[in-house]
Amino acid sequence: MDSRAVKEELIARSNRLGADPKNTNYAGGNTSAKGRDIDPVTAAPVDLLWVKGSGGDLGTLTENGLAALRLDRLRALSDVYPGVDREDEMVAAFDHTLHGKGGAAPSIDTAMHGLVEADHVDHLHPDSGIAIATAADGPELTREIFGEKVVWIPWRRPGWQLGEDIAEIKRRNPAAIGTVLGGHGITAWGGTSEECERNSLWIIDTAAEYIAEHGKPEPFGPVLDGYEPLPEAERRKKAAALAPVLRGLVSTDKRQVGHFTDSPEVLEFLARSEHPRLAELGTSCPDHFLRTKVKPLVLDVPPNASIEESAERLRQLHERYRADYAAYYQRHATVDSPPMRGADPAIVLIPGVGMFSHGADKQTARVAGEFYVNAINVMRGAEALSHYSPIDEREKFRIEYWALEEAKLQRRPAPKPLATKVALVTGAASGIGKATAARLARDGANVVLADVDRAKAREAAAELGSADVAVGVAADVTDEDAVAAAVEAAVLAFGGLDVVVNNAGLSLSKPLLETTAADWDLQHDVMAKGSFLVSRAAAKVLVEQELGGDIVYIVSKNGVFAGPNNIAYSATKADQAHQVRLLAAELGAHSIRVNGVNPDGVVRGSGIFAGGWGAQRAKVYGVPEDELGAFYAQRTLLKREVLPENVANAVFALLGGDLSHTTGLHVPVDAGVAAAFLR
Repeated sequence: MDSRAVKEELIARSNRLGADPKNTNYAGGNTSAKGRDIDPVTAAPVDLLWVKGSGGDLGTLTENGLAALRLDRLRALSDVYPGVDREDEMVAAFDHTLHGKGGAAPSIDTAMHGLVEADHVDHLHPDSGIAIATAADGPELTREIFGEKVVWIPWRRPGWQLGEDIAEIKRRNPAAIGTVLGGHGITAWGGTSEECERNSLWIIDTAAEYIAEHGKPEPFGPVLDGYEPLPEAERRKKAAALAPVLRGLVSTDKRQVGHFTDSPEVLEFLARSEHPRLAELGTSCPDHFLRTKVKPLVLDVPPNASIEESAERLRQLHERYRADYAAYYQRHATVDSPPMRGADPAIVLIPGVGMFSHGADKQTARVAGEFYVNAINVMRGAEALSHYSPIDEREKFRIEYWALEEAKLQRRPAPKPLATKVALVTGAASGIGKATAARLARDGANVVLADVDRAKAREAAAELGSADVAVGVAADVTDEDAVAAAVEAAVLAFGGLDVVVNNAGLSLSKPLLETTAADWDLQHDVMAKGSFLVSRAAAKVLVEQELGGDIVYIVSKNGVFAGPNNIAYSATKADQAHQVRLLAAELGAHSIRVNGVNPDGVVRGSGIFAGGWGAQRAKVYGVPEDELGAFYAQRTLLKREVLPENVANAVFALLGGDLSHTTGLHVPVDAGVAAAFLR
């Protein structure tokens, strides 16, 4: 089989294994294949190892994610291996074994794949396999479940020595198809890609079937009286109320983005009597605790406790958690350890409500939560057969503060200017709102696009990326309950709120004598009242978070400029303009900045202009509607048409950091309308 076919087979196997969460978690595990290619220098055949590189994900692996190494040179490193005390040096040595440019960076598990005498090797983190690996009597269970086909290996930190241990196991056990790695996961091998995959799945499925057949029915103990899950609407309401408090707490060291889940696995775990003991033991698989930290913060009051009681207890427990984490660091840190990265929890468990997970971005937060669900499944399996017995605390510290992990963190790209910020933009399905949402997302923010048209809001959000980037929600800003629901949706989607852009609007162009009371009420309900309702609901979250924040009003040059046939629209824009000043004065004590942007003549892409406003204004000025933008441009000092993107750029300028000490400002984006100059 030529090298191209070997790599294609490896990628296909990896994608199949990674696509099923029963086999491994996101970015967890690695796969490899050995084969032959032509050395371009000597034109002679050379044996190679292709292995998933550091940080990649099996489910989405492509050829670019493979590291390519010369097998002879890799195995020759055994002759210079300095021993377990210095085995981190072996990762740097991998660079001297690369074939050509080498592809992706080799991971610490490369030795495991290269030293085992099999053409194909899988290393995976299945819940069923880790359940056996973390059971107190794991060695005995391994023999009972798998016989001679799978061999137990006691916990050893990933590295060169572990690779040699597994290679020796295979040499001494010709009937074996794989191993259970104590506290960690499984490894399987085969002579063909198909055989290797079949062996991996056999280990995973056999373990799961054994747990199902022989495990006790209530591994987490009986239900705790009063800890049953709240009804769905009630628990999500409580989650939304607690989320800002939690986000403020877990952002003590560094601002975090949040993720909430009330999955059945989480709710069932938290309803059972053993959950405090098991949560305190922490996770075991390195892939788990690197993302979840060594243990979660668990609220210890029942679900029927009030919001105020729960919030106060969370504050107390958070203070204790930080002290405990600092003590954990001090117990195990050496002079060579990286500095403590932060003492806030990544996972917070709320009985009856669900789980909050936090991270530097939404994907990191979501994946941390998924990993803790994996950990719950692992604990269930281990407790069903035996007792859950994760690796000890010192080993967890050695992994968490491993120099190689620190180097991986340092290789991450610098965050974008709005990273960790959560923004709610109203009227976001078109025009200025849509352009603003796109600009904020491009610069790293998580964005909630709110619009009276739910379908269009979701469509606009989908254009920005996955739900890890943006979500679309319905919001009639004239409806107090709808506004509250939109803010709650933002909080549950991303853990909190940092930025609000009051953009929702509409306009009717009529002379005074033709303007009805209904016209007046509609304009004021949507923009004046709507902005007030959104700002009030958002400010409650911002104040509870204690992280500051920004409220930006998309006002208009008409807020200061008096023109004909525009009484209802211009009056409500003047109302919005003064809301900026009033809220800036009131909310500054909470480090919440309130500013405005005053655009003019934004015709292209505008929902307002497309909805009849353009035709009305064109009639007022006596120009064809399709020439209205050009007409507006010619009356400006710069003679430039204003586009939605120009307004979005002004919003970013207010949020990007350089104007951190500015509040109560109105920024004109009108290409220069002298009559609208602020005085």
